[in-house]
Amino acid sequence: MTSSSSATWAKKVVLVTGASSGLGKALAAEFAAQGAHVILTARGAEMLQATAREITAAGGSATPIVADVTDDQSVARLFAQIIQQHDRLDVLVNNVGLSTRKSVCETTAADVTAQMEINFHSLVRCTHTALPHLKKSRGRIINIGSLASKVGTRFMGGYPASKHAVAAYSQQLRMELNGSGVSVLLVCPGPIARDVQRSYSAEEDDSLPDHAAEPGSGAKIKALDPVRLASKVVSAAAKRKPEIVVPGKARLLFTIAQLSPRLGDWLLRKFT
Repeated sequence: MTSSSSATWAKKVVLVTGASSGLGKALAAEFAAQGAHVILTARGAEMLQATAREITAAGGSATPIVADVTDDQSVARLFAQIIQQHDRLDVLVNNVGLSTRKSVCETTAADVTAQMEINFHSLVRCTHTALPHLKKSRGRIINIGSLASKVGTRFMGGYPASKHAVAAYSQQLRMELNGSGVSVLLVCPGPIARDVQRSYSAEEDDSLPDHAAEPGSGAKIKALDPVRLASKVVSAAAKRKPEIVVPGKARLLFTIAQLSPRLGDWLLRKFT
């Protein structure tokens, strides 16, 4: 944390979706540590309140608000409450997301629709509602994508398609909001470490190899520390960067895949 970054966020109002655990929790704590008042939202009241207590105990300022970002009315109420209480919004962090494991050949349109609702439609819903307030504050949008925003990883069902949509939408926002004062940051991280490592179910698809249940569907990269990643994200947002990819070396794979899809596919098979 630098003094210049802390000055950027002092007294700013930041909304983090999916803030009760994982990267969302780490992002909320980092913004609060740098002087922002953080609005925490998720569907589970108990974990959300526990996160707020942790941030407050560490000297930060946080308000938990239970909301369902897949529901129009719930999102409308969430933003109405924020504006009523704080009269401003400076940062929207679209962090809510869900990964799955399933062969894409066995993935139905209904499967993809459910994945898109959580990973993409909720992001659009929150962004659309937040934009009038962010334009007033010349604020920031932070969209949490994935390495799967850039490449189609095997055995993850509709997840890569939903995260590709996040990447495309983020670029559209950057283009159309240019000159408005609102910046958009797309974050594309690899698998994120957890206190209790998650094992993904195969969703009734017994054709998948064992490694598909691992983080990143078995990607041969080290899991990211959410606290260190949160620090990088908050710093990048302070500088109004358009995109960060973590680990950065993954950009080489993305470039190769664009220049030679055949070679890109071979490398993906080799390293996942």
